[in-house]
Amino acid sequence: MTKSTPKTTVSRIRRADPMFARESAKYDYPLPSREYILQMMVEAGRPIMRDELAEALDIQAGERDDFARRLNAMERDGQVMCNRRGAYILPDRADLIPGRVEGHPDGFGFLIPDDGTEDLFLGPRSMREVLHGDRVLARVAGLDPRGRREGKIVEVLSRANSTVVGRVVVEQGVAFIAPENRRINQNILLTPESAKRKPQAGQIVTVEITQQPGAHSQPIGQIVETLGNYADDGMEIEIALRKHDLPFEFPDEVKAEAKKLPTAVRKKDWTDGREDIRHLPLVTIDGETAKDFDDAVYCEKQGKGFRLLVAIADVSHYVTPGSALDNEGLARGNSVYFPRRVIPMLPEKLSNGLCSLNPQVERLCMVCDMSINASGDIKAYRFYPAVMFSHARLTYTKVAAMLYEQDEALRAEFAPLVPHLETLDVLFRILLKARAKRGAIEFETVETRMVFDAEGKIERIVPESRNDAHRLIEECMLAANVCASEFLQKNEHPSLYRVHAGPTAEKLENLRVFLAEFGLGLGGGDSPRASDFAKVVDKIKGRPDAQLIQTVMLRSMQQAVYSPDNVGHFGLAFDAYTHFTSPIRRYPDLLVHRAIKAVLQKTQYQPASGRVELLKDTRRRKGRPAPDAEFEAAAKSAAGRRLSANGALKALWEDIGVHCSQTERRADEASRDVESWLKCYYMQDRVGEQYTGNVTAVVPFGIFVTLDGLFVEGLVHISDLGADYFHFEEARHELVGERTGQRFRLADRVSVQLMRVDLESRKIDFRLVEGPERITERSGKTAKDAQRRQIGDTSAPAAADDVPAWRDMPGIKPKRPVRQPGTARDAAPSGGRKPGAAAKPARPASGKTSQKPAKKGARRG
Repeated sequence: MTKSTPKTTVSRIRRADPMFARESAKYDYPLPSREYILQMMVEAGRPIMRDELAEALDIQAGERDDFARRLNAMERDGQVMCNRRGAYILPDRADLIPGRVEGHPDGFGFLIPDDGTEDLFLGPRSMREVLHGDRVLARVAGLDPRGRREGKIVEVLSRANSTVVGRVVVEQGVAFIAPENRRINQNILLTPESAKRKPQAGQIVTVEITQQPGAHSQPIGQIVETLGNYADDGMEIEIALRKHDLPFEFPDEVKAEAKKLPTAVRKKDWTDGREDIRHLPLVTIDGETAKDFDDAVYCEKQGKGFRLLVAIADVSHYVTPGSALDNEGLARGNSVYFPRRVIPMLPEKLSNGLCSLNPQVERLCMVCDMSINASGDIKAYRFYPAVMFSHARLTYTKVAAMLYEQDEALRAEFAPLVPHLETLDVLFRILLKARAKRGAIEFETVETRMVFDAEGKIERIVPESRNDAHRLIEECMLAANVCASEFLQKNEHPSLYRVHAGPTAEKLENLRVFLAEFGLGLGGGDSPRASDFAKVVDKIKGRPDAQLIQTVMLRSMQQAVYSPDNVGHFGLAFDAYTHFTSPIRRYPDLLVHRAIKAVLQKTQYQPASGRVELLKDTRRRKGRPAPDAEFEAAAKSAAGRRLSANGALKALWEDIGVHCSQTERRADEASRDVESWLKCYYMQDRVGEQYTGNVTAVVPFGIFVTLDGLFVEGLVHISDLGADYFHFEEARHELVGERTGQRFRLADRVSVQLMRVDLESRKIDFRLVEGPERITERSGKTAKDAQRRQIGDTSAPAAADDVPAWRDMPGIKPKRPVRQPGTARDAAPSGGRKPGAAAKPARPASGKTSQKPAKKGARRG
């Protein structure tokens, strides 16, 4: 900006500029500062034209050009906006949309608005200045070629990636980092210092980003950690930990706190009001490889009913609010389970030692002591802290052998415990009948387990069977969790509930269309209950297409989350439900324990102030003030009093619920990432081999096939389905050829050839050899819908996995997600074409998506 022609006097209006002294040091006759301009616009409270603003600021004729340049610079920097009428407005007063950027490997991305409204498409040009996960303000700039709202980034609010893990790539003597997270779709250039170290191509490194991307510049970073080579033992986990930003090393202050804790229960720890139940033969029942034992059970006859005790490790006694252990537990949210490795929420001294209900040692616990009648109704319950003694560490296999196989050797070994286990089994059968009467949904799914060789790679993948001992413990835990939720609700103490809403109207409509194809109907009208779903599941038992129907029903469900607002649990058919039974590995359970103790002590538990800072980002994502500011507003201002202290406390619980739901999803994604890598490594030497399998997902760009006996899934791209124009029928979960009528849908039997395995993207590609063959609903036999044909070679990366829609269904383990159909965010803008290529709209009025075969070599969803 040039120096303006000086005037002999400076007007009072100009001297009122709060930055007048600063501007005077720069210019003989300074223009109004940016701060002053913004202040005037705030006071105007409406869009204001340039001339009107100039007059209000006493801008002289000879200064108008300089003033215009200052406004243009402010617009460029996102401080002001110019609307279609040419009036200037403040961004926070404009129709701007805050949200999170979700990148796509093909260079484009989406803005996921904070308010849950429709996503905004972000073209490759917009994505140059941001990375996946960044928070931005954007405005709607128009429609893209597919008719979607397209956004323009106005301002970057916060950066999500301070460090990135990736692979060193060297091209023409220049080294850069290709991020492992394919949604970060820009390579990271290296600083001169890092480049001088001459990193070797293929090494896995962590870089600290020293310069974030801009409209005309790539991100730059420096190497801060070299992890090793891609195929090193355990490297897939090391990558996942950093890629998903999982805390995996305990800070020194956490280690110091843990070190100060005793190694065993001391007398002084349980003499203060704890009940002594060491005489009761409580036992733990877990898997063979379990190391941390949260829960123990005991059951006895009580008149015509039963007394059931569920004792849970009293983690809250040792992990106090606001401590380093507590803050680290909140940051982690939960333990993360990888094949062959666990990242615990709490140090092992607690998780595997002091808090774990190990056999033959005293442990502190919180007890849910229930009286259950002969119909399976909980007639009374009470919670109390206690000291217990686990009389045995049993496994599901041993309990099933004792109870259902009458294994004489085991029954002799655990003779004193057998009568109690048999009583527990009688109660279990009663609780199962109560579940069915309640209308809870129980899907039958196949779980798998990886068997590893000495080098840590998959040797084989085997189905994991669930026996009635699993279900027995499950029913005990459900009963205790329901009592905990009812106890907190009755005493009006804030806490976190495990909530699961019913299917959305759109998913419900699609499900009804799908079920109608099989002669099935879903009762309940616009608001079906869980019992309506359970009736369908019951009706299809024994049918050859049962797995197909169950899969689609499962995918219609929403995801369960943590929230202080109790809306019930749809799938389990409970009016109120929470998590109480696993405080060693889930932070929400620890909070529930504290809330229950507070009620027992006639006080109220309030999350410690130390966690406020961690949760401020959550508040900002939702466009609300940080909790501490909200507390202050509630105390000091008339407007704030409308929130009240209770309202602010609830807001803090909301934030903790959001955070814990996010850490749970983060753990799922990381576990799935590792399993996908291991499966790719397992299959990479099998390229060219042929297999049979089932279609387990149908998406606009192809079909996913899971191989028989191997439990490995890969993609047959739409370009390999034949020379036809395919329509994607979302509600029917099928692709239909326009010319041939060829259909591909869930559960079809196909033969495929393995064509490509990509360890970096964790994707497997097949080509169709024969099929599909369809299982008929009545006979269970297959009917060929297509003649045998050979399809040319192709190579296509599979779609990104979606997070499983539902986590609390009995019989479904949280770390074995079901693949969901691809979403608009995972598909290329033109159904397999490069961004910007012409394409038909993805969703015509008919509700169908049309796809032509993509050209060979094109990037695909």
